[in-house]
Amino acid sequence: MTTLPRPTTTLTADDARRIVLRAQGLLGAPDRRAGVRGVLRRLGAVQLDTISVLARSHELVPYARLGAVGRRTVEAAYWTDTHAFEYWSHAACLLPIEEWPYFAFRRRAYRDRPHWHHELPDGVYDQVVKQLRAEGPLTATELGGAKKTNDWWDWSGTKVAVERALMYGEVVCVERRGWKRVYDLAERAVPAALLHDEPDDTECLRRLVRLAGEALGVGTRADIADYHRLKGEQVDSVIADSGLVPVEVEGWAKPAWADPAALAAPPRGRHRTTLLSPFDSLIWERARTERIFGFTHRLEAYVPKPKRVHGYFAMPVLAGGRLVGRVDPARQGRTLVARQVTLDGPKAVPAVARALAEAASWVDCTDVRVERMDPPELREPLTRELAVLLG
Repeated sequence: MTTLPRPTTTLTADDARRIVLRAQGLLGAPDRRAGVRGVLRRLGAVQLDTISVLARSHELVPYARLGAVGRRTVEAAYWTDTHAFEYWSHAACLLPIEEWPYFAFRRRAYRDRPHWHHELPDGVYDQVVKQLRAEGPLTATELGGAKKTNDWWDWSGTKVAVERALMYGEVVCVERRGWKRVYDLAERAVPAALLHDEPDDTECLRRLVRLAGEALGVGTRADIADYHRLKGEQVDSVIADSGLVPVEVEGWAKPAWADPAALAAPPRGRHRTTLLSPFDSLIWERARTERIFGFTHRLEAYVPKPKRVHGYFAMPVLAGGRLVGRVDPARQGRTLVARQVTLDGPKAVPAVARALAEAASWVDCTDVRVERMDPPELREPLTRELAVLLG
């Protein structure tokens, strides 16, 4: 068993929280010149999801850090000139194209996988690759059919083949068109210097552990493993050589590791006030969110409606470096509807009003309507604040 170095740095819980916020781009002045691509590189992964309320999650993530950046600008930043690729990381994620080589360990694992949930008819895989080579970027439908029915498990042979080719790294998604993946051959879409760079598993894991530590600022072994969905033993095998340093965090039951650059100077600057996507990397791991912010968050989109507590797509509100409430939003014409707002107390009212007003402006809404409120006595103060902000 490898003996790990003892921590020489002890952080308070507040120190750790501020380090996390700065690492995630939510404390201090945003790097507007780097823009959306800078956000992607800083986070290392931006999760994709089919749900769209105010916007899709991969749009909400840069919005939370940069403010009202145009949605077309967001899409162009990801897909134009192949600055990103889509692959399995924390979940289905957009990843910086320069990290393509370091997911070779996962591509190899998929190729060696002994079984799949979907059968692949003989000859279909080769046919899909041949068609992409001849015709260029295509959706699964254009290749010959995505699904036999609307059920996810009932993929057509063509869809099975192209998705398997994506997992193997022979095919990449070069854009989303109406939320459908557009596939092309990796040899055309990925720069040659990256395409043919195949580090061994140890180098891949060491790089991804380091990237996770930098994006988190400070985290436990489980936090670091969860970021790119590595196994605990994979983290253990490389963390001592990853460049991360062991630290102790007061109140944390487990040992932690930090990015040394995050420890070099105390986090300072302006706190962002914003609505957060439930799939934002600041809060996507429930146990970590509870440990750092004392805030229990659960996505209820897949919970039966009668059992929902905070709403279908409740978005936590970040203000002053704390999570101070939740908003479950919807849009009706030019009105942003706060179907349910849950606040920690009256001090949160001004911040939640600012977050709602800014979000409304971003999605071209001119009004905000508050429906259910918890506690109900804060509805009138929130409505007054909104009226002032919206003019």
